[in-house]
Amino acid sequence: MKFTLKPLQAALLVAFSIPSLTLSSAALADAATDARIEALEQQVKILTTKLTQVSEQKSEQKAAPADAAAAVPPALAERARKFFEAIKDVEFYGNLDVSVDGSSKGLKNSYNDVGGARIVSPVGHNGWQSDLSTNLSYVGIRGKHPLSDNMSLIYQLETQIDITATAGSANSTSAQDTTVKGALTSRNSYVGLADARWGAVKLGKTDAPYKTSTARMNPFSGMWGDYSVIMGNTGGDNRVEFGTRLDHALWYESPKWRGWSFNALISPGQNRGYENSIQASGESSCTGGNIPGSGGGAIACVDGSYGSAYSASIAYENGPLYVTGAYELHSRVNRTGDVSGTPQALANPIGLDPNDVGNEYAYKIGVQYAFPTKTTVSAIYEVMRRNIPAYLKEQNERSRNGYWLALTQDLTPVDSISLGWAHANATSGDPGQHNTSAADGIGTINPDNAANMYTLAYKHKIDKQTTWYANYAVTANRPLAHYDLGAGGRGVTADCHDGQTIAAGAPNCYAGGRLQGVSAGVNYKF
Repeated sequence: MKFTLKPLQAALLVAFSIPSLTLSSAALADAATDARIEALEQQVKILTTKLTQVSEQKSEQKAAPADAAAAVPPALAERARKFFEAIKDVEFYGNLDVSVDGSSKGLKNSYNDVGGARIVSPVGHNGWQSDLSTNLSYVGIRGKHPLSDNMSLIYQLETQIDITATAGSANSTSAQDTTVKGALTSRNSYVGLADARWGAVKLGKTDAPYKTSTARMNPFSGMWGDYSVIMGNTGGDNRVEFGTRLDHALWYESPKWRGWSFNALISPGQNRGYENSIQASGESSCTGGNIPGSGGGAIACVDGSYGSAYSASIAYENGPLYVTGAYELHSRVNRTGDVSGTPQALANPIGLDPNDVGNEYAYKIGVQYAFPTKTTVSAIYEVMRRNIPAYLKEQNERSRNGYWLALTQDLTPVDSISLGWAHANATSGDPGQHNTSAADGIGTINPDNAANMYTLAYKHKIDKQTTWYANYAVTANRPLAHYDLGAGGRGVTADCHDGQTIAAGAPNCYAGGRLQGVSAGVNYKF
């Protein structure tokens, strides 16, 4: 390698050589002086050598990246470029939520059977029970692939995560469902086309527009006292009929036009049975949840299975104001398992009334306003109806109105408190529970089955992604009501059923309970 004298090397050589240029003849004659000069010259040579080595090492390091790049095969480099190009618009996201809870079904020790005039008693442990629950936890990926300057192919794959329990089919002592919530892409997943000018069209499965239109008005999402206990819930169970995810769906999502937006969805029934009493094509369970015969009923889809579903919402947002309206229809909902005492049911070979199949629909209006005082107020009015023959009115617990009021107050930049109240009006009829069954096996007209739910929650933000919370809720049922506690995404719920085993004929449901739940948990979003 060609040797080049660097400026620092030259300066050192000059600095050490100056003394030798100014020595007198007498000093040169001094042997001791000669020895010192020779030693200094040796030191200069050693230092120069080391500086040269350092310079060569730096030159080699600068050349290394270029050499390494040259060593990568062109084909491999091209595949790597395509891979990073493909994932540049991919987002990995998730929501993790776990809590330590306690809850009580609030049942009495015994009841007077209204229809049979006998005493019935709940079986098993129906008082307070502690638990660990996974609440609305999921992970997913979403992204887009540009097709033109304005249009992109978009996609999302999302699945539930069961942190405190082992994933499996969604079975309980009172309901059986072959759906595996923890399976890959069990939640909102789709493929579609999007354009910022006109919106997006998607195919897959998703939370319906009716559900998402007011989701922002529910500060207790996934907690005890989630508004889904009553709002959108026609029967009072933990299955929320008008707050659900719809499979095999096609939908449109608009962009915002001067504050206005619009969403619309259709989900074909895909059912070969005219009465929707069999499983829909491509489904593992009955439409609406549960398998044929769930809960000890007839081996058919006769507990809320429906055909095609339609859902739409419209919203306006301007600064602190948000207003929305939504509508959803489930066609030919089969609830023939609700009654057994009508002439039509008695004449049927399987003891079910074939006329108990009808459309169910709901609509609601919601308003939210954020005041300068850091106070956010939300209100919803909801109407739900079921269209069936007049003589079946006595078992129609699906037609009623409901109300929701929530207030959230920011106490500090990281602390807030929320209060909520939900009310379910009485329905036109009631098919009867194990402590309220009618003697004729049909039901009760104008039952006393209203309910109120009260919820309180405190939240503390640890950072932008992590929140700690504490929560209490109570559902106060009137004597013939059986609204639950925990609907809307909690891994652990509380309902009206006692502890009787399926082998003994399926658990009993007792109306009039005062359910309570207390919880402390942590939520992490990424």
